[in-house]
Amino acid sequence: MKRLKKILARFRLTVLCKRQEQGAITIPDDIVNARHVLVLLPPGQRELTLIKGLLPDITRVFYGSEIYILASPGSTVYNIFPRKGYRIMTPTSQHLDWSGLPKRSYIKTLEETDFDVIIDLNLGVNYFSQAILLSFGKALKIGRGNHLGTPYYNLEIKSRYIRDEKNIYKSIITTIDRIKNPAAIEAG
Repeated sequence: MKRLKKILARFRLTVLCKRQEQGAITIPDDIVNARHVLVLLPPGQRELTLIKGLLPDITRVFYGSEIYILASPGSTVYNIFPRKGYRIMTPTSQHLDWSGLPKRSYIKTLEETDFDVIIDLNLGVNYFSQAILLSFGKALKIGRGNHLGTPYYNLEIKSRYIRDEKNIYKSIITTIDRIKNPAAIEAG
């Protein structure tokens, strides 16, 4: 049964890839002018604990923007992540179809926010996050280099770290900060 769900999810993602419409992006303007930022979290508790330490950096980089945190289905983030300053969303089984991908009604609910930037912090395969990424063609979608590529991301950030998750996450946020605030690098 689990294998059949994976096959169906991959098929649906292939269909979404073919329908994908990429919007024009302008860097660094899209990052500088971001009003609504969506951060896609990985499912593992260990990874969530590592990302929790980076929340102040994400807040600093996107100061003045509303930051939404979207947990993977089944994750328990309310007892890990602070509620102040973030909008935490955790999809339930009602938001998922049989294969584990988000239902169209859930995507429409997310589209109402009109996210400008989506940061995918999944280092492994996560079909749920991939479906979310494919649903926002006009947003700047940022992820780890050599992971999914186009059409999932329109900005991939490579890290010199291969297996050190904490440093991979840090390098993604640091690179976004450098793109957004190049004057801070020149001054330092």
